[in-house]
Amino acid sequence: MSIILPFKNEEKYLEECIDSIINQSYENWELVLVDDNSTDKSPEIAQNWTKKDKRVRYFKNPNSGVITALQYGFKQSTGNLITRMDGDDVKSTDNLEQLIFAVSPGTIAVGQVQYFRTDGLGAGYSQYQDWLNQCTQTNSNFTQIYKECVVPSPCWMAHRNDFILSGGFESDIYPEDYDLCFRFYKAGLKTQGTKGIIHRWRDHPTRTTRVSNHYSDNRFMQLKLHYYGLIDLKDDKDLVLWGAGKKGKTIAKHWADNGIPFTWLTDNPKKIGHDIYGTILKSSEAFNPTSTHQIVIAVADKQGQIEIENMLEKAESEVYWFC
Repeated sequence: MSIILPFKNEEKYLEECIDSIINQSYENWELVLVDDNSTDKSPEIAQNWTKKDKRVRYFKNPNSGVITALQYGFKQSTGNLITRMDGDDVKSTDNLEQLIFAVSPGTIAVGQVQYFRTDGLGAGYSQYQDWLNQCTQTNSNFTQIYKECVVPSPCWMAHRNDFILSGGFESDIYPEDYDLCFRFYKAGLKTQGTKGIIHRWRDHPTRTTRVSNHYSDNRFMQLKLHYYGLIDLKDDKDLVLWGAGKKGKTIAKHWADNGIPFTWLTDNPKKIGHDIYGTILKSSEAFNPTSTHQIVIAVADKQGQIEIENMLEKAESEVYWFC
């Protein structure tokens, strides 16, 4: 079993991260460390571990960026099971044991996660963590895939053949974890969740997802629209967009620019009848959902989402939540 761990300037956290891997209850693993051109002491920390434990291997990324580091690390790996790790996170001692128990051919193992931060965690992170764990507990990850990244990176494990079938780390699209999630979904893989929290996500001011534009909101929406068109958009269904806020307008513009016909619904009386991007907005109150409809929901208001969910509960429409 191979753990791919790319890192860059993680001297503050890397020791604790690697130590959490060394102390795993499951011991038959290799740790492939890939230094992505660090300028601090993290390469020294990594190389010291290779002297203390023969299961730890160190490499230097011949290119630049986390994606190329992951690609290079995978090429050095030898395990039949593949997972990854981030240099600022911490595994529970039974992390690998639980993931190995849950993984099988055609099914990726997915673990429950917990954010932590020394100076207090924001409400948004806590909400995302709880939602994500609920998906994992019910193995409903891929039914929620257009809301957010539903496979918690790096708390997953896949058989090598399934990983390669999904394209592995070969894609150069950011955010790379969400892109991989979509490729797992496209490959028809299923998910099997673990019991309890087995991975701790560290939030801090210099966390990559906070400071890199590779993880901006517009990149997430671009991924959603790309894979929705590739995987789930059907020619024999009547496409419906529900919501005319920021996300709704982004989706509508994308479809309009690509010549994709759709009906646009809104709950906002001030927008009903308006022509935006060549489409007249209609009132959602007059909408009768049927099995012929494919509905994309882009309503930000939580109460509005609940009302829509209740309305569509008994409908036979295909429903995709982009919010």
